[in-house]
Amino acid sequence: MPSPNEQFTEAAHEWDLETLYTDLASAKGKRLTPNEKQHLRGLLCGHSPAEIAEKLNKNPKGIAVDFCNTIYQYVKNLVGKADEKVENWRKICEWLEDAGYQTQSSPESESGDCLPIKFSIKKANIILDKNQIIVDINLRIIASSPSEIPIIENLDLNGNN
Repeated sequence: MPSPNEQFTEAAHEWDLETLYTDLASAKGKRLTPNEKQHLRGLLCGHSPAEIAEKLNKNPKGIAVDFCNTIYQYVKNLVGKADEKVENWRKICEWLEDAGYQTQSSPESESGDCLPIKFSIKKANIILDKNQIIVDINLRIIASSPSEIPIIENLDLNGNN
């Protein structure tokens, strides 16, 4: 079985883990344990406590209690939500994202003779309305000069021809 430092490492691609670990350690009053870091990374990867327990071959109820007594408390103290209840584990990720711990993903795209352009895509909202699913997406195109942005003609984002 991999060590706690080897599990859920993909969280490092989207989160500033070192700053987060340091700030959470301040909120806790001492360093995070390897297991606390592992559990936090699991949450940041989008896994529920039950899924994390399954992946780590641990008791789901034990993990849930552990989260309530450790990670949830540290995050609540860090983001100034000590009096709020964590009704869903996803709140932890939302609070940390709002606090600026999530890094901008920026895949680069090259087309033809153009210089690289960075795109930052962030899901903003999903709405279920009657028989439709509406997904609002924030898209940021980052280029050093306007001449680097490719021109897309006749683009209709509503799907109309």
